[in-house]
Amino acid sequence: MSRPRKPRTCICPHRAGFAAVFKPAGTPLMELDLVRLAHDELDALHLCDGEGKTQEEAGVCLGVSRGTVQRLLAAARSKVAQALVQQKALAISGAPGAVTSFPCGNDTERSADGIAAGNR
Repeated sequence: MSRPRKPRTCICPHRAGFAAVFKPAGTPLMELDLVRLAHDELDALHLCDGEGKTQEEAGVCLGVSRGTVQRLLAAARSKVAQALVQQKALAISGAPGAVTSFPCGNDTERSADGIAAGNR
């Protein structure tokens, strides 16, 4: 029996709570193969490549080890490259439903729909 997955703190500000699909222009989605990018993979990609954090800093932000961040980054980069080169649709899964805090310097809390807890 495998070990249960550790909960992750997903903080990507651009896609919190939303599912998104990116596809090549001019081709209907139903004609394209789909590459699924998990939300934690997107978060690792955003933190390391988008914000320039080290894998260790990103691990603190996500609440996982540096090795897990490295694995998430490798998977995310591979999937994004595959979608771009092979002209496939890139589908980003929705965020977890729990309210999360931000240990990376952003001290507001957000729910899965991306609305700050104090701004409802």
